[in-house]
Amino acid sequence: MKHGRKIVKLQRKQDHRDALLMNLTCSLIEHRRIRTTLAKAKALRPYAEKLVTLGKRGTLHARRTALSSLRHKDVVKKLFEEIAIASKDRVGGYTRITKLGQRRSDSAPMAYIEWVDAYVPKTAEAPAAEAVTEPAADEAAAAPKKKAPAKKKAAPKKKAAAAE
Repeated sequence: MKHGRKIVKLQRKQDHRDALLMNLTCSLIEHRRIRTTLAKAKALRPYAEKLVTLGKRGTLHARRTALSSLRHKDVVKKLFEEIAIASKDRVGGYTRITKLGQRRSDSAPMAYIEWVDAYVPKTAEAPAAEAVTEPAADEAAAAPKKKAPAKKKAAPKKKAAAAE
């Protein structure tokens, strides 16, 4: 019987499936959004969301547990410092799956999986706030000036065939 079996096998052995989910999760953390088959996206969602929950804890034990699952220090750092912080107010449902249609070669259903809370690096937040306030004053001063419309160029004249 198949009661209570939640693991999606994806037609792979357990080691191959674990490596696939680890690599997909690393790509999702690194690139923020990945394009994959719908079945892989649905299998990836609980795996990635459990890691975000670990990241929200922020303890050394949680970091080591995530490192044992992902095996990439830079990805774990990005998970704990960017994604977990961006998702701190959300209780669950950190990812979104968007269906795309079918792949051309084998008609497999494709999907995007991405983070719901788009996270922005810390360095970009402060200059962005300053940049928004400064151009507003410049636009008000530049608004009264109007440019004259550009003149249309005359079409080039065709030379008559003199050889006839």
